[in-house]
Amino acid sequence: MRELVERKTDRIGTGETARRARRSVTVNLAESPLGWLRARGHVDARQFEAGERLRVDYEMAALGPCVTMRWDPSPRAPRGARPALDPTLTQIAAKRRFDAAVTAVGRGLSDVLWRVVCAGDGLTMAEKTLGWPSRAGKLVLGIALDRLADHYCLP
Repeated sequence: MRELVERKTDRIGTGETARRARRSVTVNLAESPLGWLRARGHVDARQFEAGERLRVDYEMAALGPCVTMRWDPSPRAPRGARPALDPTLTQIAAKRRFDAAVTAVGRGLSDVLWRVVCAGDGLTMAEKTLGWPSRAGKLVLGIALDRLADHYCLP
């Protein structure tokens, strides 16, 4: 899904050159930071797949903050079909998979992994939040995604 928005870039310079240098860029709001890194060649396919698996488990386990009541009706199985796994059991299983993956990645690496893959922070924001120097996040995230891919036994 694409949610394209025009955003103005920051002014560069002063005076007349700043007015002429102002541009706008098209931003896809539906694109995740991991997808952005993949599209620009900073993350390979194996690392991207590992990150997406972790994000799916994070969302399935409903580990993110809930800000409102859920009014979804209970899902019903069609006649003759076996009932699906209870949503609570699905959440528990996803939470166990998520915890196992984060443990396999290790302390220190799981912080940036969670921030970029699960919380949706960009690398710059994650570096600032963790108190790291700029451009250190991409290297550490790559190592974390490699360990995660090893945990998932991805080729």
